[in-house]
Amino acid sequence: MQEFLLSGRAVDLVLLVIAAEFIALLALRRKIWRRALPDLFFALMPGVFLLVALRLALTGAEWHWIALAVAASFPFHITDLVRRRSA
Repeated sequence: MQEFLLSGRAVDLVLLVIAAEFIALLALRRKIWRRALPDLFFALMPGVFLLVALRLALTGAEWHWIALAVAASFPFHITDLVRRRSA
């Protein structure tokens, strides 16, 4: 179990579940979901980038790649907050 967690494969599994969830919601294609899909995208992306940063840290990547992944999550987070406030 320790090897599974420290190798980054656990993060890969979580990212795969998030991708499958997003694809399943895309497949629904109902009018309600068409409007909500951009909201869902901007809600999921900060977490995705933070998970990528975690995977990079677990696998021994250089610090600047980890910082880049964390920084990349911020614009998506701000966009999500703005979209929620205006809704």
